[in-house]
Amino acid sequence: MNLAYLRSIGAKLFDRSQLAEEMDEEVRSHLQHRADDLERSGLNRAEAERRARLEFGAAEKFKDESYEALGGNFLDTLQQDVRFAIRMLRKSPSFTALAILTLALAIGANAVVFGLMDGLILRPLNVPQSESLWGTVYGEDTGFQSYPNYLDLRDGNHSFEDLAAFNFAFVGLDTGSQPTIAYGFATTGNYFSLLRVQPYLGRFFSSADEHGPNSAPYLVLTYPYWHSRFQDDRNVIGRIVQINKHPFTIIGVTAPDFRGTMRFISPEFFMPIVNQQQVDGQDLFRRGTENAIFEAFGRLKPGVTPAQALADLNTVADHMRKTYPKEFGQKTATLARPGLTSFHGAVDEFMTGLMMLAGLILLAACANLGGLFAARAADRSREVALRLALGSSRKRILRQLLTEAVLISLAGGMVGLGGSILLLRRIAVWQPIADAPIQLPVTPDAKIYLVALALALVSGFLFGIVPVRQVLRANPYEIVKAGSSARIGRRLSLRDVLLVAQIAICAVLVTSSMVALRGLARSTHASLGFEPHRAMLVSTNLTMAGYGSEQVPEMQKRMIHALETIPGVEHVGLVNDYAPLIYAAGHRTNVFKEEVTDLRPANAAAAPYDYAVSPGYFQAAGTPLLAGRDLSWHDDKSAPAVAVVNRQLAVSMFGSITNAVGRYYKLQEGKRVQVVGVVEDGKYMSLAENQEPAIFPSSLQYPANLSDLVVRSSGDPPQIAAAIRSKLREVDSGLPADPATWSSQLDTVLFPARVATMSLGVLGMMGAILSITGVFGMAAYSVSKRLRELGIRIALGGRRKEVLQAALGRAFKLLAAGSAAGLALGLLATKVLAFVVYQATPRDPIVLAGVVFAMSLLGLLATWIPARRALSIDPLILLREE
Repeated sequence: MNLAYLRSIGAKLFDRSQLAEEMDEEVRSHLQHRADDLERSGLNRAEAERRARLEFGAAEKFKDESYEALGGNFLDTLQQDVRFAIRMLRKSPSFTALAILTLALAIGANAVVFGLMDGLILRPLNVPQSESLWGTVYGEDTGFQSYPNYLDLRDGNHSFEDLAAFNFAFVGLDTGSQPTIAYGFATTGNYFSLLRVQPYLGRFFSSADEHGPNSAPYLVLTYPYWHSRFQDDRNVIGRIVQINKHPFTIIGVTAPDFRGTMRFISPEFFMPIVNQQQVDGQDLFRRGTENAIFEAFGRLKPGVTPAQALADLNTVADHMRKTYPKEFGQKTATLARPGLTSFHGAVDEFMTGLMMLAGLILLAACANLGGLFAARAADRSREVALRLALGSSRKRILRQLLTEAVLISLAGGMVGLGGSILLLRRIAVWQPIADAPIQLPVTPDAKIYLVALALALVSGFLFGIVPVRQVLRANPYEIVKAGSSARIGRRLSLRDVLLVAQIAICAVLVTSSMVALRGLARSTHASLGFEPHRAMLVSTNLTMAGYGSEQVPEMQKRMIHALETIPGVEHVGLVNDYAPLIYAAGHRTNVFKEEVTDLRPANAAAAPYDYAVSPGYFQAAGTPLLAGRDLSWHDDKSAPAVAVVNRQLAVSMFGSITNAVGRYYKLQEGKRVQVVGVVEDGKYMSLAENQEPAIFPSSLQYPANLSDLVVRSSGDPPQIAAAIRSKLREVDSGLPADPATWSSQLDTVLFPARVATMSLGVLGMMGAILSITGVFGMAAYSVSKRLRELGIRIALGGRRKEVLQAALGRAFKLLAAGSAAGLALGLLATKVLAFVVYQATPRDPIVLAGVVFAMSLLGLLATWIPARRALSIDPLILLREE
């Protein structure tokens, strides 16, 4: 019944003819009843009807008031405003197109940034009851910790229903043909049950499958990997494949929408972490193996707050520190939403800075359009005056102008939203680093549409209210009397303020892009401590070929000597695990001065990065040897422990480079290590790090299955890579090898700087476009309104310089003021830029000079056409028209 009533009301509002008929019938009925009453009182029929009409009053006024009470007048006037606004905008196609394009750029940029923020930060993991999931980080830097640490945190806390954990697994997977490298997660048995996800095929492994080390040789494939590698073969369940020469049984396939618990990493498989020792040779259950667990996460018990859980975890951490004083320093636990637990700080800062800069784009666009609308309102002052003189209300005129603004903003929002969705879909399939399972989880959804709509409406309101003051203070008599000879005022107007604000914002964006370019230049030319040019890295994992730890040193020596025989190869060396800066995979080791006997972490002299290397590594890497000697093939397990250290450790621990050679330091377990050489400092984990200490013990004394071979050559990289593959196949045909230039392997390290440069470069380009349109609009408007004055100046013999100064002097002054303000704001925004850019330094003289040059060039481009128009004025033609 209520629904039918609402439908009838809606029909009446949108079909005025039906409502008018009903009102006419109601008026006639009322007059008829009143006339009947008057006739019964003694009046004749004609007089009774006349008296009834007089008492009722104006019937049309009654009908208008009734229609307005129902909202019909609002809808009618709204339709009129919309139709009139469309006609007015169609009469100015250039203005309309420029306004829509301006807003499309601004709203599109904000929609893209919001889409990235939603995918990386705001959107929860795609698992049931994700709101109760929290990731834990124990210690400094990343979430890496040992497996026994995880077990203590899991069993000792009282806040989580359960804690699961995972680590990365890079393996050679052999299905019977050529082995290929696959990327996956090694997880605890409770990983899938804690996440409450279901398999697409087969089953998941669980805690019941774990019975100690290497007890659960099972494999779960992700849906995309099953689709691409196994061609959707449902008979894959129960199939046995080789993982690093060890048999594993495929028991399940994940659902299509489950990609693990890392936001931007899509694994290809999952395996039990208790079998990781079988795969990579690490002793999982040794507390000193601190990189066995990358991240642990769990579900909070009902009623437990994150603050309570954090206090509980730190209580367990304090107990661990007291129980294992030699293994632990002062470490604390932190909580974060899973998916970016170990990276949330850096990602949050980057996206916050990017969102702020995108917001500046929108503000600049609103300031730009506000100035254009104010100028447009001034041009239409005669029309406004005539409408006011004819009885139109100022409220109605303002509503008309606001309708035009909202129509433009909605059109710009639609165009910007369409462009942002296309871009986000491209980003979703973009693989920023070749051969790495990195994918940005951006999927346009309803939130993007709502944000774009909200931005469009807010923007339309913001620049649509700019002409309010002009309309409210408009004097129809003065405007009509002035006619078309109205001139530009000399005082600072609202349009001038808006233009200065817009240019200032654009200058900040241009400054940001210049800073990003300088940051990228610094990152690519930073002193790395090694020379990546003309060097190749060959990642090898001897476990993939079935080698045991006792066979590793001899096999690695054979590989090095085999590669040295390739024509064009100058030096070959080896570094355990990964070379510096590759995948940020370095780890630290506590070292103590020789005289220290209490070897608790608190007494450590330093915590340097630890890279075990082979003889010849420093020559192959291009790292200068400053003092002492290089490692030799005699520095094996039967020889005393030796190491090469970098300059930073030599100076901080031994006082100088020369004093360090021949001295000793102690490791956590008490072993004495002699320093035999000192090399130059370098970058080890990230380009932004401060100078850090590092030690380089002999890989013969600390053998590892996973290593990077470093090959320096003078030959063509593709030919050298082919020769490397051929030589390694001669050594062992079952060993996967994928040579790549060291420079290309640094893409992971340079990725943040490149993304920052690309992002800020796009925003800076948008700022430049907005700056050009703003200054151009101001200059063109100034020239068009002063044509008569400029014509008289030319007729009286004014020089070109004076004419240009009169026509464009104001625009250049505003450009200079806005640019100076923007440059000052850019200098003050160092902290914000530091969220986004490596070594953000807006005070860099090159950056300052670049911004000044860019803004000057933008000013020249924006005023070129108005300047030509000003100089081409023909006074005779102009005065004849007047």
